[in-house]
This record gives sequence, C-alpha cells and structure tokens, in this order.
Amino acid sequence: MKSFTSPSEEIMQKSETKYFIHPEPFTLECGAVLPELRVAYHTYGELNADKSNVVWVMHALTANSDVADWWPHTVEKGKFLDPDRWFTVCANVLGSCYGTTGPTTPLPPDGKPLYGDFPRVTVRDMVEVHKLLARHLGITRIDTIIGSSLGGFQALEWLVGEPDVARRAVLCATDYQCRPWLAAINKAMYMAIEADATYGEPRPDAARKGLEAARAMALLSYRSHSGYDATQADPPGRPDPFERRAHSYQAYQGKKLADRFDVYSYERMCRSSDTHDVSRGRGSFAEALGRIKARCLVVAVSSDILFPPAYHDELAAMIPGARQGMVESEFAHDGFLIEHEQLDRLIQTFVNDTEEKPGC
Repeated sequence: MKSFTSPSEEIMQKSETKYFIHPEPFTLECGAVLPELRVAYHTYGELNADKSNVVWVMHALTANSDVADWWPHTVEKGKFLDPDRWFTVCANVLGSCYGTTGPTTPLPPDGKPLYGDFPRVTVRDMVEVHKLLARHLGITRIDTIIGSSLGGFQALEWLVGEPDVARRAVLCATDYQCRPWLAAINKAMYMAIEADATYGEPRPDAARKGLEAARAMALLSYRSHSGYDATQADPPGRPDPFERRAHSYQAYQGKKLADRFDVYSYERMCRSSDTHDVSRGRGSFAEALGRIKARCLVVAVSSDILFPPAYHDELAAMIPGARQGMVESEFAHDGFLIEHEQLDRLIQTFVNDTEEKPGC
C-alpha cells in the first residue's frame, strides 16, 4: 500500500539546506571581525525570469531556515508561500546554531568554536548578512518580506535601512523597538543562565540547566493565562497536591530546547533583540519608520503579552499607508505559529488587494 505524504512533507523532502560562504571577513557593529562567514538557507519554488517573485521570510528566535519545518501549512499549494507562485528564501540568522556562523561554529585560525567568546551581534548585523545572501542570489528587489517576532525586528531594520528593498512587507507579532518589558525578560534569563556553574565553559552543553530555566521563563511571555488554563489544567483527583501538570510542562519545554540549542547561541540571539531600535542614529521612531516605502501589513495576536496589539497600533500609525490585521487566539505570542489559517487569510487578502493597485 502506498503511504500518504502530506504536501508539506513532500516540500520538506525536496528542500535541502544550502550554504553561502562569504569570501571575506565580516565586521560586526561592535567592531569585532569574524574571519569567515557561512550562511545556511532554504529556498522553495522557482525564481522567475525577471526575479520578481521573491518572498523573504525572517525567522524568530530559535527557529531554523527550513520554513516548512517550523511554520506548518504555509509552504503549500494555495497558501501564502505557495511554491508554485513564489520563490521563498529563508536564511538562518547570524549567531544561531542551525548552520549560519555562531558560537559553536569552528573558526580560523585554529578551527575551534568560540563558544562564550563569540562576539555579540545586533539585529543590524543580522540584516547585513541577509543583504550579502541576496546579492549572492542575484536578488536586488524583494516582492514581499515576512517577519514575525525577532524576524519582524530584522524585517523592519531592512525596510528602514534600505527603503527600496521590497514592494510589500508583513510584520507580525513584533515591534519597532525592544521595550523595557522584553529587556527585563531577557535579563531574567541571563541571570538564570549565569547562575549555572558551568556557564562560560568552552563546550556545547555548558549551562544546560541554566538554559532550561531560561527557556521556561521565556515561555511564560509567549503564552497567556487562558492558554495555560486551557491546556495545562490538572486532572481531577491527582494523588500529589504538590505536583502540577504545568510544572512538568515547563520542565519539558526547557529540556526540549536544551536538546536542540546551545546556551551561547541562545544568549547571543536574545542579546541581539536588546539592541533593536529602528531609530538608533536615525532621529525619532516616526522619522525612521516614515522612510519605509513598502506597502505594509501589520498583524497583531489578540492575546499577545510580549507584543500587545497596542504596540502594533503604534507601529502601523508610523508606517506610511500601513494596514492592520488581527489574529484572534488564546495562545498569545505563539499564535502566529499556531493560527496559520487566520494568518493565511490576512496575508492572501493583503497580497491580492495590493496586486490590483498600480504603484503598490
């Protein structure tokens, strides 16, 4: 009997990680120089003759470049990343541990990873890497940039820094700056990581317990009380009143991340978000965001406590001609991953409408 393979599974089987090796040293905003730069990326679909069908997806904190892996039911026929229509590119970001140069990458001159000595990177550094990859692929203009969460930080930075880069953009569950609430969450995670006695040791499994605790903290900002009430309620008559289902869930999520990520990459990624400020060196937020020429759709998740809908109202008000959309979900920030059907409708409506208007 022939086994059934879903469309997303077929796409995942066809898509392989590609690598771009930048031939020159790469200088970071902090002044540190990486002796070499490798960028891991995935593509889906075919680039058309005039290279006008490019969609560039920027991933969130701990995702990889394989969009079909972490964003289910998006890279499918008829969806907003339809490979029959679009040539979708997604690059693993600088500092991560999924193929692009980061703390666990062996580097010259001795071929060893830098681990905790890997320099801090900014969102702007990440965007410079995207630009290098785009030039390598011969892409000078993007039809649509899509970024959520940390991916949205990168998308905004690219749109502000290079106003002509894209025709359209979708900015979801994100913000134009790292506000004190996010910075405070990040600091709490750094404290948990640094409290692990193995933090600083030059090995990939250093500070594993600290990383588990940090991830458990972060998860609380990605979800909502209603989401936990709906999914982590204790069964009736539990034998031990001190043991809660939510306890085991937090521990599981911490371990799950530590099994696939290293503490130094996680810390560098979080610290990059601390630097996010599109107005840095550009005047006010309104002046910076006013430079954007792409037609933008700004999408909030109704229960998001990390980037509440009010933040998106502010963002949309400062981007010329921006439209707004809302994903209704009890799963808070993670709703942009879970509520893919709602997001698909919002994005497809936006794309189809702007297709009909000349000059968009």
